[in-house]
Amino acid sequence: MKTLITLAASALIAATATASAQTYEFKALGQPVATGLIQKNVEQPFFESFAERTGIDATVDYKPLDVTGIKDTEQLRILKAGLFDIVSLRMSQISRDEPTILGLDLVGLNPDYDTGRKTVAAFSDKVDAQLQEKFNTKLLGVWPFGPQVLFCEPEITQLSDLKGKKVRVYDQNLANFVSSVGGTPVPIGFPDVHQSLARGVVDCAITGPSSANSAGWPEVTNYMLPVAFQLALNGYGINLDAWNKLTPEDQAKLEAGFDTLVEEVWTYSEELFDDAVRCNVGMDPCETVKKYDLKLVPITDADKAIIENAVNEISFPTWAEVCDKQNPTCSEDWKAAIGAAMTQ
Repeated sequence: MKTLITLAASALIAATATASAQTYEFKALGQPVATGLIQKNVEQPFFESFAERTGIDATVDYKPLDVTGIKDTEQLRILKAGLFDIVSLRMSQISRDEPTILGLDLVGLNPDYDTGRKTVAAFSDKVDAQLQEKFNTKLLGVWPFGPQVLFCEPEITQLSDLKGKKVRVYDQNLANFVSSVGGTPVPIGFPDVHQSLARGVVDCAITGPSSANSAGWPEVTNYMLPVAFQLALNGYGINLDAWNKLTPEDQAKLEAGFDTLVEEVWTYSEELFDDAVRCNVGMDPCETVKKYDLKLVPITDADKAIIENAVNEISFPTWAEVCDKQNPTCSEDWKAAIGAAMTQ
């Protein structure tokens, strides 16, 4: 009897220990490899050393988006269905499914990194609430690729030269802006832009200087106008079912790990932007990407005014109309949050 009791007690202790030492298994969908160094040097290493970086006993099967055949516009649906547990969200591309997201990065809203940080701090809770309610997804953080600038094959000297030109865009807000200056917006996924520029499908395209360099855009364009249309904010989301399987202690560890990752990306993104601008136009120092000889187009006062006025005149009104149809308090929430943030 004593032996049986001892064995039963040992089994109970072992079972308890096994439960407390549970190993989590996550499937993670990352940024496309084609987007460049943030994915390669920051994001992928984080997921490859996930247990060490978060302090959670977990294994992660990490796959970049462009090796899966999945479209970036499908990311929220994939998260809701639980096909992946954690996704590196391409915010502009998924904003058609949840337009509240685009309120983080309207054209003209975030001309620099400091303003972008204020915007994220002020409005990300509203985005998180919508994602949790509609897509069973918790937002774990928001980070920038960096200012999105203009690359063109034909000569340009200012934004007004976009009149009559076909311009690659990646969200509807940017498309509305391009139309407002006389251009024809053409939505094209990032992996297909280089070929589209080379074949003349589009005359110009918009992305960050580092991503453009990594994807070889300077090989098929001649001019770069470094005016910041958007900050290309992206984020990390986790399926709520996967989140709820974590103990409260592990949830806290996960959030802390992603907070550190997101802060690392903010810092690295700014370093990359400054260096990539120099590299693209053949200036030194050039340390992170390949050196090219694009012609740098000076930003005119007229261009600055167009971008500064874009929020009130174009991007907010057109976005608010769409967003309020799906989220009735969308524009009022935005005005309350962003208005308060910009007066601080």
